[in-house]
Amino acid sequence: MFISIGALSGCLAVAAGAFGAHALRNRLSADMLGVFQTGATYQMYHALALVGVGILLARFSTDGSAWLTASGWLFMAGTLLFSGSLYALATSGVTWLGAITPLGGVAFLLGWLALAIGIWR
Repeated sequence: MFISIGALSGCLAVAAGAFGAHALRNRLSADMLGVFQTGATYQMYHALALVGVGILLARFSTDGSAWLTASGWLFMAGTLLFSGSLYALATSGVTWLGAITPLGGVAFLLGWLALAIGIWR
């Protein structure tokens, strides 16, 4: 499941990056375009991380791993909260959306920590 979701997220990250570079280039300020691109970049990093978690679960875990599974869910939540809030902030200009972004960052950090613990175990 995480491999498929990671692949779809990677596809969406490429689409978002292209959309930002081409369709939004003349519509957003340089700062907001940078915010949008940061969302796409972090989405791609964590799409690859999701694929990695899926591979680890399939290859090395016969009966699942709570830590690796938690890592995958945290990467997904982080992508929605972090990248999603940056996309929405950049395209809408609603500044309070920036308050959601750190929650996604925390989910990413916890996802990486859970991944490390899952590998150690």
